[in-house]
Amino acid sequence: MTTDDFEQVVQIPIDSQGLEGSLALPEQTQSLVLFAHGSGSSRFSPRNTFVAQVLRQAGIGSLLMDLLTEEEDTIYKTRFNIELLTERLLLATKWLQEQSRTKHLMIGYFGASTGAAAALKAAAEGSIIGAVVSRGGRPDLAEGALEHVQSPTLLIVGSRDEVVLELNRQAYARLKGKKQLVIVPEATHLFEEPGALEEVARLARDWFKQYLH
Repeated sequence: MTTDDFEQVVQIPIDSQGLEGSLALPEQTQSLVLFAHGSGSSRFSPRNTFVAQVLRQAGIGSLLMDLLTEEEDTIYKTRFNIELLTERLLLATKWLQEQSRTKHLMIGYFGASTGAAAALKAAAEGSIIGAVVSRGGRPDLAEGALEHVQSPTLLIVGSRDEVVLELNRQAYARLKGKKQLVIVPEATHLFEEPGALEEVARLARDWFKQYLH
């Protein structure tokens, strides 16, 4: 980032406690993407961190945050509590809308694994979310919210992530708004193959640049 960019660790108040996040805003950005990571991951996820860096290079801000406290994240069942993850994502979105640096920005969601379900459920709550991108996500866990998502939605899945790919195809058929399903050749669930994560970042960047304006 340049000296004119803004970067800060923030505390987002949730009930009586706070969840930490890393907020980064390129100079004169007009949009921001809130990252919802998957189960067992954190805001330090190298995959999401890489995608966020590519977005910032394109002039799009990012908020990488933990949707669960450290104690909550030790409970396996809580990691898959989509209602709780969605509630936290909505509270973080509201917080962004109240901050002087971010209240004017167009907001998008980038979700991975269970975080993708939370992103879609949160997007279905209203029309303020400009776009959603899911990386190896579980949009099927958003269940009845899928039909109510109006935000343009991009689903990215690896061709070798066969079970998740089928679940994404089923969820894709239920989405009613602007949508696209992109299958990355030879990629597995974590997109660890050479060039796979770079392709995810490129796809996400282009999607957000198209719809977050």
